[in-house]
Amino acid sequence: MEQEISKQEEFVLRTLEERSIRFVRLWFTDVLGFLKSVAIAPAELDGAFAEGIGFDGSAIEGFARVTESDMLAKPDASTFSVLPWRTAAPGAARMFCDIAMPDGSPSSADPRAVLKKVLNRAADMGYTCYTHPEMEFFLFKNAPVKGEAPIPVDQGGYFDHTPAAVGHDFRRQAITMLEAMGVSVEFSHHEGAPGQQEIDLRYADALSTADNIMTFRHVIKEVALDQGFHASFMPKPFTEHPGSGMHTHFSLFKGEANAFYEEGAPDQLSAIGRSFVAGIMKHAREVTAITNQWVNSYKRLNGGGEAPAFVTWGKNDRSAMVRIPAYKPKKENSTRVEVRSPDSACNPYLAFAVILTAGLTGIEKGYKLEEPSDPEALPTNLEEAIIAMEASALVREALGADVFEYVLRNKRAEWDDYRKQVSAYELDRYLPVL
Repeated sequence: MEQEISKQEEFVLRTLEERSIRFVRLWFTDVLGFLKSVAIAPAELDGAFAEGIGFDGSAIEGFARVTESDMLAKPDASTFSVLPWRTAAPGAARMFCDIAMPDGSPSSADPRAVLKKVLNRAADMGYTCYTHPEMEFFLFKNAPVKGEAPIPVDQGGYFDHTPAAVGHDFRRQAITMLEAMGVSVEFSHHEGAPGQQEIDLRYADALSTADNIMTFRHVIKEVALDQGFHASFMPKPFTEHPGSGMHTHFSLFKGEANAFYEEGAPDQLSAIGRSFVAGIMKHAREVTAITNQWVNSYKRLNGGGEAPAFVTWGKNDRSAMVRIPAYKPKKENSTRVEVRSPDSACNPYLAFAVILTAGLTGIEKGYKLEEPSDPEALPTNLEEAIIAMEASALVREALGADVFEYVLRNKRAEWDDYRKQVSAYELDRYLPVL
């Protein structure tokens, strides 16, 4: 392993020299899923690989208290990529980082470390996890201005062939940039609401997918700015139109074999796959504050448009929380489960961590997948989700105590701020008559 890492680092250093790259951006993610960055000169990279780059963790949401703020960002050479929108000399590149404490131990508040811990648990059970997200988002003509409504770039609908100067050109440029950074794309099309787009990322291991989602959100915003638009992953910007989800397909492999496939089983879904789904169903309400972390997330979940409002599963029901896609003959490796509740504004590292923990717990404890009968409702607002998460031993285990407590503190503060606000609905409804 050491030799492989050394070769990766050597490749990075050689590429920087050959392509005259002067700036290396070290990327990492805070607890809420916002991308952070520090730029270093190539000459500092040897030291960064060996020891990490020190920074003040208290300046980053959730990473540390002021009294213990020193942290290290250690670049992962396997995530190196040249930034395709910085083509003019001098160029720039980026790598994702793992966050460490001064003694070199992993930071318990690093979302990437949280997901790695869960993936190690899966590996101890003999599994490798693969994921495939469907990323939905909106394109607007105008940048956000307080008091002004967003204006979608088009009035298209699902799969509509909109004018080339808008959706097609945007998606083509975005996909070209993503693939230049090693992020493979499977599909792209116009989604159901005006200005709404969907780009589906190709299957990858769960950690790479989470990195890819962070790259994706940044690239989409860069391309939108370049074309004079504003891109938003806000779960539901319009009352009357569907919101943006991040339907994510999960599968577990044992070596080359798909552990979710079993010939002759109902829906060709193995007992392992059914227990995985049962685990997600059992713990669905507990993990919702992570998969749907914003006040606005619950306007999507309860706003129709095929968004799941109940803890249900099914085969063809696109409003189900978990869907079992139809089996394709002789494509055993494509057997998977689709979790439809997360939105594209979640922290992907933490969302994958809690969903996988729920599924793996279902496998370990042999949960039985029951036929849907009287489904339980998902939380209808952030406060309900906070209460469900607060009582969850599973979510605390998945996130670790530090991230668990930070998320709760932050979400309580968000809900408290939201509930005090006088909304436009209240002014429009009550001011004229009361």
